[in-house]
Amino acid sequence: MKDTVNQIAASRDITLEQLTRLLTTDDRETIQHLFDTAHATAQRYYGNKIFMRGLIELSNHCKNDCLYCGIRRSQQGVQRYRLNQEQILDCCEQGYKLGFRTFVLQGGEDGWFDDNRMCDIVAAIRRQYPDCAITLSLGERSRDSYQRLYDSGANRYLLRHETADPAHYARLHPSEMSFDNRMRCLQDLKEIGFQVGCGFMVGSPYQTVETLWQDLQFIRSFQPQMVGIGPFIPASGTPFADRPAGSVETTLRLLSLIRLLHPPVLLPATTALGTLHPRGRELGILAGANVVMPNLSPREHRKDYSLYDNKLCTGDEAAECRVCLDRRIRTTGSQLVVDRGDAPTAKLKVENLLN
Repeated sequence: MKDTVNQIAASRDITLEQLTRLLTTDDRETIQHLFDTAHATAQRYYGNKIFMRGLIELSNHCKNDCLYCGIRRSQQGVQRYRLNQEQILDCCEQGYKLGFRTFVLQGGEDGWFDDNRMCDIVAAIRRQYPDCAITLSLGERSRDSYQRLYDSGANRYLLRHETADPAHYARLHPSEMSFDNRMRCLQDLKEIGFQVGCGFMVGSPYQTVETLWQDLQFIRSFQPQMVGIGPFIPASGTPFADRPAGSVETTLRLLSLIRLLHPPVLLPATTALGTLHPRGRELGILAGANVVMPNLSPREHRKDYSLYDNKLCTGDEAAECRVCLDRRIRTTGSQLVVDRGDAPTAKLKVENLLN
């Protein structure tokens, strides 16, 4: 089956039959070859660099009621919070001193962060940190909203597509949410000029090998700069609270396959991997990932941004996370770097860096 891995790497394509075999095989020699080939591919594009993104979770308010999410609108017992501009800039200041050159502003779909407020925040970060990338992960917005955020200085936008199968999407979301609108958002972001990230949960309810194959084909056709995948972890109090967590092993295999199908992609070893396995992020890097996202949010709010149960590092200080990650990453033969970490295919908006 090693030949199957080599064929995928050469063609940058995969059949449903090949995917099924690679996700179900117990042949450790083949799987190790998959991991090694993906790791070597990442190093061919990025060397041994692992890029840090400083995650700032600015709000756990959300208007949506996604069935899997621990901060969904109807979720009981959530201590809701919002960071103000001063708090966000304090997080950026701390992160910059620790070597972060990308800030990721993530939150639920919170109407309080309207275009005027968000554009002011983005512009303030851009003025103070012109050498940094600003990534947003704020869900579905209008094309005009995305354009204004881009014009204010944002460079990247993360919006998981969740699944490339419309029927599967409908089983994960309430009826007021639309697969077509999610795809519209991703297309708008790409056309505007953002470096775009998509992604999905591994092992989400009702997921099949067929839906995973559709996800991989979507990534091949959409050609995002970033792809974020991690194992599904159930959240207490949600409709999927009693569902089993996704597999770390399957996630690692899919990370490797994404690296082979789309070699220049920026691919995080996610917190969810580290939550389910004590060396999850290191294993992700050895399977082809090249991004980690430590938390810069105020310590007192980290436990409140709980998309799933038992989230990793909610009590650590940012500096503690930075030192710990640096030590862990070195065990993989890689190194954390002070770098924006742009994808080689990204078209940089130079004027954003100067405004």
